[in-house]
Amino acid sequence: MRRSGDFFITAFWAKHFPELVCEIAERHEIASHAYYHDRFENPDLLASKLELERISGQPVNGFRMPRLQPVDLDALYTAGYLYDASVNPTWLPGRYDNRHVPRQVHALGPIWEMPTSVTPRMRVPVFWLSVKNMPLWFSQTCAARILKKEDYFSCYFHPWELEDIGRYKLPVYVKRARGPHLEEKMRRWLIWLGTKGTFVSHTDYLRETGLLTGTTVTSGGKA
Repeated sequence: MRRSGDFFITAFWAKHFPELVCEIAERHEIASHAYYHDRFENPDLLASKLELERISGQPVNGFRMPRLQPVDLDALYTAGYLYDASVNPTWLPGRYDNRHVPRQVHALGPIWEMPTSVTPRMRVPVFWLSVKNMPLWFSQTCAARILKKEDYFSCYFHPWELEDIGRYKLPVYVKRARGPHLEEKMRRWLIWLGTKGTFVSHTDYLRETGLLTGTTVTSGGKA
């Protein structure tokens, strides 16, 4: 069954809300966001995968490191993952500089790297911070430029952004757009994206573009 998107979930959160994870898994692919969001060790890769598979009842093929920190790809492969989505191939001052990373989906040994989308040449990022802080027409323009060059567009956001986070001590650019206002903006954003293509999971994209030909992924082990 084709999935319409991905939810990157920590195993710790999934253990507290298993019913919600199962509900999400009915329409979306479940992927790993590590075991905990605030700390990480390489053994967490396999532990998170197995726990999410147990709860969701579906294979867990993908991984995204919290805060898009680097991940050991050999350890990721050994744990049985198919792809990594932990790279934003742009420069974000104070966080990372990944301008050397290809913008397109590419193989790093046995692991597929599936970057967050950025525009050609200038590498303007189109992700949660830009979508919520910039006018919607700007995000649409950037996405349209990307889709002129390739058939892949990946953008992520956090469900907690839709809550009223105004009372928390967060930077203004994080909480400027939130709650019902952001929910309406996201609704319009997703409707517009739906006119430009079809929503699929990362695994389905790899499969339907033929990149998985001859590849087999097994739970908890190497392909």
